Amino acid sequence: MRRNVRRPLAALMLGLTTLVAGPVIAGNYGAKQSDIVDTAVAAGSFKTLAAALEAGGLVETLKGDGPFTVFAPTDEAFAKLPAGTVESLLKPENKDQLVAVLTYHVVPGKVKAADVVKLTSAKTVNGQSVTIKVADGSVSVDGAKVTATDIAASNGVIHVIDSVILPN
Repeated sequence: MRRNVRRPLAALMLGLTTLVAGPVIAGNYGAKQSDIVDTAVAAGSFKTLAAALEAGGLVETLKGDGPFTVFAPTDEAFAKLPAGTVESLLKPENKDQLVAVLTYHVVPGKVKAADVVKLTSAKTVNGQSVTIKVADGSVSVDGAKVTATDIAASNGVIHVIDSVILPN
């Protein structure tokens, strides 16, 4: 009798695994890979970044051919900024400042984690350079800890960071 109970349970688990993992697996084999913006939006933890890209008029640029490397701050990273900072940056009259901040998070080219750890700095689209440090198996960019690396997109790569980095 136990044997009969295990088979339906195993079938149910296999079915749930297929239901949950199926789209991910399908996305990895044969489906067109999403660009940087769509990849970030699909992740669900970059809503503030997506809103900032929209307000800054940078969505189409980051949907372009690239390649780009984006050090993407999460919603939690934006929440660490002083109260009112994000709201202020999103105002139309502060668009230039917003664009300066956002382009400071973007490096031209596709720089994977294996390459990032060999660098001490990288010139951003903003024109200024970020400082890259590797210590105790951890990488930081201008003091922001890199928490996930090499998230592939059709036009580049995303590295997730835990803080918003600010240009001079």
